[in-house]
Amino acid sequence: MIYLNQAKESWVVDRFRAEWYKNNKDISTKFISKSELIWLISPWTWKKINPKYMESKKVICTIHHIDTDKFNKQEVDNFREREKYVDFYHAISDKTENQIKELTNKKIVTAPFWVNQKIWFPIKNKNKIFKKYSLNPNDFIVGSFQRDTEGKDLESPKLSKGPDRLLKILIDLNSKNNNLHVLLAGKRRQYLIKNLEKEKINYSYFEMTNFENLNELYNCLSLYIVTSRVEGGPQAIVECASARVPIISTDVGNASNILNKTSIFEMDNFNLASPDISFAEKKVQELYIPNGFKPFRNFLEI
Repeated sequence: MIYLNQAKESWVVDRFRAEWYKNNKDISTKFISKSELIWLISPWTWKKINPKYMESKKVICTIHHIDTDKFNKQEVDNFREREKYVDFYHAISDKTENQIKELTNKKIVTAPFWVNQKIWFPIKNKNKIFKKYSLNPNDFIVGSFQRDTEGKDLESPKLSKGPDRLLKILIDLNSKNNNLHVLLAGKRRQYLIKNLEKEKINYSYFEMTNFENLNELYNCLSLYIVTSRVEGGPQAIVECASARVPIISTDVGNASNILNKTSIFEMDNFNLASPDISFAEKKVQELYIPNGFKPFRNFLEI
């Protein structure tokens, strides 16, 4: 039986954990004492687990991504300390796997997380949702739903997410489109909001939103742009693909596994990137529940 540790951060990992338990009851337990394998799906909270359990059971640790700019001595020491208990690792992309290989000789399995198609899907009647969020359907609406600001001061850009890059693209788009509107969601958006106001670029911001509303916001978009320097997923790629939202992205995480190469860009050629909705939708369907659980059930077999 498999036990998954908790993040308790109202983040995507909490949803993954809940979806796993709901759909894999036959091989899972919520009682660590009854488990044979501990899955550290939330590796940053591993110290909350009693060491005696990790010493007596198999342990797999998911590494979502490693931000090399922030991977200081403290982070390395934490990795080494946790490594003593870990039997093998799970990477959510080939890029993350390559990062892990530089830190350990232990076995690494790679598989992107499953996608819940009941949460992320296209909505036919878009007029209703445009009205709900006071958005103009004639605007060119560009979305960004991930945090862009460091928590330490709520001012500095979170460079791994590339908000400085996104700002550059938005300024360029605004010079070419008199109907550009930026749609922001999620916490810690101070950096972009400050600069959008400085550049006099129209925007709407929805800080706290549930999955239902977030899917509706996706369905309002003309384009979603991922400008990250480092990512694990990012989840926006599969969410857009599942909801049939036009998306372009830098080559991070699983972008190259989901998007057409024409939709992936470098900053010196972002103007040439073009979304391919059908290509992305076909790729993401391979990750839909329940099929998306299959690779995990295979490598988690005890």
